[in-house]
Amino acid sequence: MATPLNPSPLPVPIEPLRAYLRIEGSDEDALLAGLLRSAGEICEAFTRITLIDSEIEQALPARAAWTRLERAPVRAILSVAALGAGTEPVPLAAADYGIDIDARGDGWVRVTGGAGAGRALVRYRAGLAADWNGIPEPLRQGILRMATHLYAHRDGEDGEDGAGPPAAVTALWLPYRRLRLS
Repeated sequence: MATPLNPSPLPVPIEPLRAYLRIEGSDEDALLAGLLRSAGEICEAFTRITLIDSEIEQALPARAAWTRLERAPVRAILSVAALGAGTEPVPLAAADYGIDIDARGDGWVRVTGGAGAGRALVRYRAGLAADWNGIPEPLRQGILRMATHLYAHRDGEDGEDGAGPPAAVTALWLPYRRLRLS
């Protein structure tokens, strides 16, 4: 499982959400920030894109076959280390692994040596943009609308079944969705 090492900033600032909901004052900012984070996570899960550049750590099987990293688009693969049972990660020599970032931004790793390590720990950077200003407008608008939807249905009074994002949000995000065949 890929784990971000630094908390991501909000994918959209609170002010546009506050204006969209016609909320004056900052009394509900903690709630709105949580809704924006949730909407951003829903967007990332739907599109399979990491929105804001983050450093990520992922453990994977140490094998000679190429293994795709979970998060994309990958900006850089920073290190590969061997993971032993109950020990600290041991950095692998450059000759003991291979790394690649393909044209789609998928990161690939394979371990060709490393004293029989069963698992490898890969540290990499992934993200579509450095900050919220670099996120394409349809994704930002979808996050804003998703947060609005979550705000409106936060008590579950409308009988929402939580089956997925509303159709208008899906229409905004769909062109950015990354599909995988394997």
